[in-house]
Amino acid sequence: MYTAALQVDPASAILYANLSLVNFKLENYGFAQSSKPHSDASKAIELDPRYVKAYYRRGSALFALSKYKEAIRDLKAVCKIVPDDADAKKKLQCAQKELRSIQFAESIETERALPVLNSDSMVVPETYAGPVFPENGTIDAEWVQGLMAYYRGQKAVHKKFIVQMLNKVRSLFTSYPSLITVSIPTDGEMTVCGDVHGQYYDLMTIFERNGPPSPTNPYLFNGDFVDRGSFSVEVVMTLIAWKLCYPDHFHMLRGNHETRNMNKVYGFEGEVKEKYDESVMNLFSEVFCCLPLAAVINSKVLVLHGGLFSRDGITLDDIRRINRFMEPPESGIMSELLWSDPSKERGWSQSKRGVGVAFGPDVAHRFLDANGLDLLIRSHEMKDDGYEVEADGRVITIFSAPNYCDQMHNKGAYIRLSAANLKPRFTAFPAVPHPPVPAMKYARPFMMF
Repeated sequence: MYTAALQVDPASAILYANLSLVNFKLENYGFAQSSKPHSDASKAIELDPRYVKAYYRRGSALFALSKYKEAIRDLKAVCKIVPDDADAKKKLQCAQKELRSIQFAESIETERALPVLNSDSMVVPETYAGPVFPENGTIDAEWVQGLMAYYRGQKAVHKKFIVQMLNKVRSLFTSYPSLITVSIPTDGEMTVCGDVHGQYYDLMTIFERNGPPSPTNPYLFNGDFVDRGSFSVEVVMTLIAWKLCYPDHFHMLRGNHETRNMNKVYGFEGEVKEKYDESVMNLFSEVFCCLPLAAVINSKVLVLHGGLFSRDGITLDDIRRINRFMEPPESGIMSELLWSDPSKERGWSQSKRGVGVAFGPDVAHRFLDANGLDLLIRSHEMKDDGYEVEADGRVITIFSAPNYCDQMHNKGAYIRLSAANLKPRFTAFPAVPHPPVPAMKYARPFMMF
């Protein structure tokens, strides 16, 4: 409606600023702060250089994108125009703190050294009655089923065993290339799932409907295991347990939320610190940096979290060569792989997210044809039915978090691929009740206006 109103009054700073707020709420941070036409806060500032709400909203969008220097500039402008704005002062202080933290880390980091969190000295109380990770590091399906049942009761696994599992799976992920090769055995099938986002009880629905992981029922989870949902620890540890149980038949790829910046904002860091401590959060971050970025199934289906790239000519070998053992950079193919989205329009266009690109069906066809692929499966976007098929059937979005954030009323879905023809079959499912812990409980309060 604000976009329609701008057709009537294209010089209204108020309409642009309000459109910026709408895009912020939709998490279209790129549109909320960009200087492009109808990209809202910047246009409002151009029309009215003293419009305080426009600076505030652009600064908030920049903060959400972890662009702290630019956010500080805008929040300082708010504080200059309205010196008594307590909320702006608080956000400014938070942005300055984050920037100092980043600058300090950069100043002392001469080479990447993976921290080792040793569990040997951690004492488990005699009263603990939960899962115990075996000393030999070998678990079976019965052990994982016991872990899932324990988590259903909202009980915490002792830190010692969390650390042991994270250390073991980090070594496993580190041994993989950035692009893994996955084979579905003849006459077999594989299930591909999208974003789960900390919705543990909906994850259990997938395993109940589709069967638990096994050598004859392999799974691939396509990133965004954590954040937003308030059972992210339970989700990611269950997936890690299945990975340790069936390393050749259970696969996990990195999403844009398996990153420090997202975890700070959207709840995973807060959840881990409440349930454990900062040392465990640091170990999670290291594990996330070791996750593979993409998978090719039976040489014909590419699975990655976000989407394609800002130019033609990218090959599978380029993905294999990515040095993924880091937080994603602001630009480049690693960032685009995690953040980009398909578009109905041809060619490339500005990303609504402020990171990555929007790529058209023609871009997808050229990439798939050049790399000998039939299909791209990606996630990264909520869909009402849990999935969407685009680009003449060659680009599929799969999203596995129903009633996203307890408010979107969407279905979740997963895909079954058969080795015989690799034709996707979709199963959609509704959300199930969960304990009275709201989504976003652990998220940063600055996300609220």
